[in-house]
Amino acid sequence: MGSSAKNKPQLIQAPCYSAIKTGRSTSPSVIVVGGGFAGIAAARALHDASFRVILLESRERIGGRVRTDYSFGFPVDLGASWLHGVCKENPLAPLIGRLGLPLYRTSGDNSVLYDHDLESYALFDMDGNQVPQELVSQVGETFESILQEACLLSLSLSLSLSLSLSLSLSLSHFGFSACSLFDMEGSLLQTNKVREELSEDSSIQHAISIVFERNPKLRLQGLSHKVLQWYLCRMEGWFAADADTISLKCWDKEELLPGGHGLMVRGYQPVINTLAKGLDIRLGHRVKKINRRTNGVKITIENGNTFFADAAIVAVPLGVLKSNTITFEPRLPKWKEEAIADLGVGIENKIILHFEKVFWPNVEFLGVVADTSYGCSYFLNLHKATGHPVLVYMPAGKLARDIEKMSDEAASSFAFIQLKKILPDASAPIQYLVSHWGSDVNSLGSYSYDTVGKPHDLYDKLRIPVDNLFFAGEATSSEYPGSVHGAYSTGLMAAEDCRMRVLERYGELDLFQSVMGEDTLASVPLLISRI
Repeated sequence: MGSSAKNKPQLIQAPCYSAIKTGRSTSPSVIVVGGGFAGIAAARALHDASFRVILLESRERIGGRVRTDYSFGFPVDLGASWLHGVCKENPLAPLIGRLGLPLYRTSGDNSVLYDHDLESYALFDMDGNQVPQELVSQVGETFESILQEACLLSLSLSLSLSLSLSLSLSLSHFGFSACSLFDMEGSLLQTNKVREELSEDSSIQHAISIVFERNPKLRLQGLSHKVLQWYLCRMEGWFAADADTISLKCWDKEELLPGGHGLMVRGYQPVINTLAKGLDIRLGHRVKKINRRTNGVKITIENGNTFFADAAIVAVPLGVLKSNTITFEPRLPKWKEEAIADLGVGIENKIILHFEKVFWPNVEFLGVVADTSYGCSYFLNLHKATGHPVLVYMPAGKLARDIEKMSDEAASSFAFIQLKKILPDASAPIQYLVSHWGSDVNSLGSYSYDTVGKPHDLYDKLRIPVDNLFFAGEATSSEYPGSVHGAYSTGLMAAEDCRMRVLERYGELDLFQSVMGEDTLASVPLLISRI
């Protein structure tokens, strides 16, 4: 095993202002709390609108749950790494296009369940035997039948399987109501939609168990059962949560942009660095208290220093808000506290293994099938997209939480053991990196999801301002939760709301000036490869 590669702190060169004073000044002032995508986007927009902005970030780097590491000699993302929705409608597309950053399209459709074409998978059992593609296709049809009968899809989102060539899953065409369901022998099944029948919300796992009770033929055995568990494992990976915690009624409420999924070949860090250029960013500034006043806000950091401004934008992760490590005075309204408490935070980590040379199949994903979704796993093959001999093990939910209890060396060994099960002749990695999004005090989770029994409008409630306090981040986006473009768009929205509120207070509001700027709408072609 190689030793763990360390990420050097990201230093931001920016002009330093003294603490912003209370009362009317030469220009409006805002403090942004949190230097992830949402916070950086908000600070950038307000800075460009001639506001005085200070951004307080607890880490010694910017980016938040976006972290591109260069210690291997090339970029790899330990956090977010995909653009979900490779299209001009994606709010991040113009910026990525202008920077000339290449994308590797891993899927041509916008499936909520998969971000890779199934034609580019290789599934193996624990003995290292590859699962025949015909069986994978058959089980895929059964999995679709289970989802249909559970009615896991809303009218706005649907799932269709194209098994003739790529077994690709798409949510772009609605057509379930007219479909008949069949088991693996081709027998017609009765279709009673579980979600429509349940008076109260339930979990996806419970709905699937009801489907099995109604149609025992869908209970697969042997290797077929293990492949079915792998499908469920991939579904759980999307939400970074276990199927028994994901809401049946709300899981598919997010808006899926067209164009499929694109991997950021050079990582997300260039985007963050571009947005942050010239901003006043204070690293190592952990906020402990936010005090709302009639004439502004007072923010206290860990060492006791204070900052004052006309308004503040809170763009810290949902997990941090849940931990109550930031005290709000006066307390946030009850409805805001309930939104924070009731939204779910999932965990998906990456164990990145760097090898001396490639010894695995030229597919995008290597999968391990098992008796339970917990026992299944998958490796992202970065070599196919970037040319570097790197595999990324991606545990989610309970498995991710269990692995976080290990040391980095033990975690990398665990991932390598999983790889050896399917590729017995695998050579040991020369370097590794391990993320800890669940236990990292600066994140305490990867991204948000809908939990059982809680309404989807919690995202909107979390975004609603409280006096001169505004909120941003992926967990405040009801349209694009859990995504980088969701975080980015909420940062822009919070900045615009803040700008209008502050200028309105001083009687200087110009409705024809927008924080976002017309240039953000410019369409710049994205560089996409599929080689």
